[in-house]
Amino acid sequence: MGSCMDYNNYDGLTDLSTTKLCGAVHGSLIQEFFAGKSVFITGGTGFVGKALVEKLLRSCPKLDKIYLLVRPKKGVHPKVRLTELLKNSVFDRVRAECPASIFEKVICIEGNVTEAGLGLAIEDKATLISNVNVVFHSAATVKFNEALPSAVDLNTRGTKRVIELCHSIYKLEALVHVSTAYSNADKREIQEVVYSPPGNPNHVMECCENMPQEMLDLIAERIQKNHPNTYTVTKAMAEWLVAEQARTLPTAIVRPSIVTAAWREPMPGWVDNISGITGIMMEIGRGTIRSIICDQKLVVDIIPVDFVVNTLIAVAWHTAKNRRVTDRPAVYNCTSGTINPIKWEELGVMTQRHALMVPSRYIQWYPGFSFRTNRLIHWIYEAAFHFLPAVIVDVILRLQGSKPIMLKIFKKFKMAAKTGEFFALNEFNFDNRNLGQLIKEIASSSDQPNFEVDVAKIGWDSYVKQYMLGIRKFVLKDPPETIPGARRKLYRLYWFHRLVQVLIPAGILLNLRFTG
Repeated sequence: MGSCMDYNNYDGLTDLSTTKLCGAVHGSLIQEFFAGKSVFITGGTGFVGKALVEKLLRSCPKLDKIYLLVRPKKGVHPKVRLTELLKNSVFDRVRAECPASIFEKVICIEGNVTEAGLGLAIEDKATLISNVNVVFHSAATVKFNEALPSAVDLNTRGTKRVIELCHSIYKLEALVHVSTAYSNADKREIQEVVYSPPGNPNHVMECCENMPQEMLDLIAERIQKNHPNTYTVTKAMAEWLVAEQARTLPTAIVRPSIVTAAWREPMPGWVDNISGITGIMMEIGRGTIRSIICDQKLVVDIIPVDFVVNTLIAVAWHTAKNRRVTDRPAVYNCTSGTINPIKWEELGVMTQRHALMVPSRYIQWYPGFSFRTNRLIHWIYEAAFHFLPAVIVDVILRLQGSKPIMLKIFKKFKMAAKTGEFFALNEFNFDNRNLGQLIKEIASSSDQPNFEVDVAKIGWDSYVKQYMLGIRKFVLKDPPETIPGARRKLYRLYWFHRLVQVLIPAGILLNLRFTG
């Protein structure tokens, strides 16, 4: 069994936060900048957006207002969605450390980046152009396989609409556009500059409005070229629009790499979705993944969400402070690979080790997996250990009168793994000169402990430990009290796993003997 059962005191998330309670930090330039200012955020209901709202409320409590663009969703009114959003666990520290009245600073603005004029009511638009000082544009579709018209409408045209609004804002001091480090995924060396997009954004937007689907499929194939999907293509075109159409605005572009669970804030390990690496780590821990297509010797560029949020806030301050309107916006590659690299192999080993230390009660099989680049072997493992068990479990569920779900989960994971293969088989070298300069500037000020942007501070093993605990707590909703029982279940699965490892080869040998 090894040492996986020896971690009896490994039961809770460690509070590593070094920030002070809700209130001012003496001499904080960033807090001083945001005091009395109003902020407009698109994408505020997403993973990064929620963390951004939380951080602004807790660490810049003297700001005036946070205006959130919220669209109706599945018949739920935007104001109801905002009310539900503010109940999210991400705001637990705000509730504990700040007066309840602080949530009154968050104002719902009904709208949608896919609508003309952002779908703003006349009075809401007037409020924004009269009061807003800082804009964070984070709204985007993160579906890698999104159809080109939808991806263009959200990622590219949505950015154009935000820029148009910003040109009307009287007191705009900073527009921070949230892009992705993979907006130029057709390159391996990526500088902090805006590159020419694979297609003219204005022409592509026009085509998406007027052309039939057959023609759009051809256009999508042509402009994607060496890009893996429509997401990276449309984010590249959005960057070009920012560079070309926001020339007269104080603008910056922040490019996060793969955004992962929180390092320290709002709570260590906080995560609220199973997208990308989070879902993979969760299923490794549950023992449902045995094989992953990936070159384990490559660097995986991950960036905790609190580093992304701190960078966004610091960049807004830095942009406003310098008040430089240049031909091109400042670009910040918000990445870890150059500064504090971790390889896929290391991440995998850490994930499995900590999964064994704190198993979930939802564990399905004894954890154990391999990264591989051989597609034939991967296909065999996938069929034997992913597809076949899913079919068997679904048959059992049907016999019990329950709804079969495992095959659906298998297909969903297979699709997600397929879209992520490009990033698991390629390595990128991101230039970090602008980010490095920002790190130095923050480090020399009183803002450093409260707005940490230096990823060199991350110890990856302790981070992955908190990450796995965060998945357990925030995603699986599995409380620490279940750990002893989960360890007993893991112990049983371990011996069953060993039994299967013995019986399968024995069965093959017996079969060969009697058929030989």
